[in-house]
Amino acid sequence: MLTIDLSTFPVLVTERLVLRELRTSDAERVFAMRSDPLVMQHVNRPFARSMEDAHALIERITTNVATGDAVQWAITIKGDDAFIGLIGFWRLVKEHYYGELGYMLARDQWGKGYISEAIGATVDFGFNTLGFHRVEAITRPQNAASIRALAKNGFVQEGHIKEDILWNGVFQDSLYFGRLAH
Repeated sequence: MLTIDLSTFPVLVTERLVLRELRTSDAERVFAMRSDPLVMQHVNRPFARSMEDAHALIERITTNVATGDAVQWAITIKGDDAFIGLIGFWRLVKEHYYGELGYMLARDQWGKGYISEAIGATVDFGFNTLGFHRVEAITRPQNAASIRALAKNGFVQEGHIKEDILWNGVFQDSLYFGRLAH
């Protein structure tokens, strides 16, 4: 079984980004992102309705990192420590050596290639440092930007599951993507 040691939080640096530990000081920007209907349109999670919701999310992520059950990073632009998004393996399946990738980006940062760049760094960390054999990602068929970012990073669509998610009273389809370490 895979052993995950995140006692020292890993900071990932790309050409334009720094992926760092999420902080309570990020709560205002987390709230803005998680309460934006356009950002949340493909995310089957409740909107943030208050700053308490943002703080609760940060606390849940921090706890999951501390227990080795997940690893998620705040996305920032090099030279500017302000939170612009979230990326990471929100679900680790240690016995099968894989993680499920999830990400979101503040709307004012869309279209700049940041998510694709962050995916590359995160997936490399998963394979080369955590020892993953596989990384999975699930998205909605309507989320063209996410599909493009996954394809650009070597993910292959492995399935289209019809109406597997009931969200807000509507059944939705899911596209399953995967990438292997080799």
